[in-house]
Amino acid sequence: SLSQLPAPQNPKIRLYNAEQVLSWEPVSPSNGSGPVVYQGFPLHFNVSLRVRAELEERVSPWVTVPWFQHYRNVTIGPPENIWVTPGEGSLIVRLSPPFDIHDSMVVFQYYVHYWEKAGIQQVKGPFMTNSIVLNALKPLRVYCLRVQAWLLWTKPNVSRPGHLSNISCSKTMEDASTKLQQVILIAMGTFLLLLAMAGACLFMVLKYRGLVKYWFQSPPSIPVQIEEYLKDPAQPILEVLDKDSSPKEEACDSVSVVLFPEKEEEGVLQSTLKESIDLVHQPAGRGLS
Repeated sequence: SLSQLPAPQNPKIRLYNAEQVLSWEPVSPSNGSGPVVYQGFPLHFNVSLRVRAELEERVSPWVTVPWFQHYRNVTIGPPENIWVTPGEGSLIVRLSPPFDIHDSMVVFQYYVHYWEKAGIQQVKGPFMTNSIVLNALKPLRVYCLRVQAWLLWTKPNVSRPGHLSNISCSKTMEDASTKLQQVILIAMGTFLLLLAMAGACLFMVLKYRGLVKYWFQSPPSIPVQIEEYLKDPAQPILEVLDKDSSPKEEACDSVSVVLFPEKEEEGVLQSTLKESIDLVHQPAGRGLS
């Protein structure tokens, strides 16, 4: 009839987090000046929706959307406001649920998908709190993670997985054992360096010991005459030097050799040698002619 509008086509319901969106194809009236208004039923826990079009005094038939339950059919997004704080060999993850829940029979569980950079992915969970600690991680390593929320409806035993969050990477801090290892390594490195330096010094000393001995030998001593002069500058230095350096007179004996004919040469030679030996044992100043 002229009072009827064509019914909306292809109604659909989309449940995302706390949103419930009903959509359909718009009505195209043959004539009319005003906009088409669509009317729906209020939302309930167990919902069956219907929609119709209205234009002035004309209305369309109701079109019913298939029955649904929000917690059973909802599409769950990733957790929100994810913060990752590095710890000593650990990561602390804080987050907010995808949407608020006001039903005591519905809770969120969280699973953390994490992996060392360029490593194998692991999963930990479920966690029931909004603060998650990943322990037993390697210190000073970069880890990446994604968080997933699961909606658990306890009464009908319904579990709905959510979407994974974006990837977040953080570097863990050093723990107490790592600090101790660093101290030990630094001490050992310092000891080996000092040992190497001592070995190098010993090698240089052995190789150039002659030069080292020359460098460290005691300086020449001052002569006694000059030392006495320095103590008493009024003393004439030249006289002292002449007095001390004048050579001592040495006692000597003069020896004369007398030649004889060949026949008497042997006897005379023996007699001369005997006299010469006697002169050696005589006091100085006695001469032989």
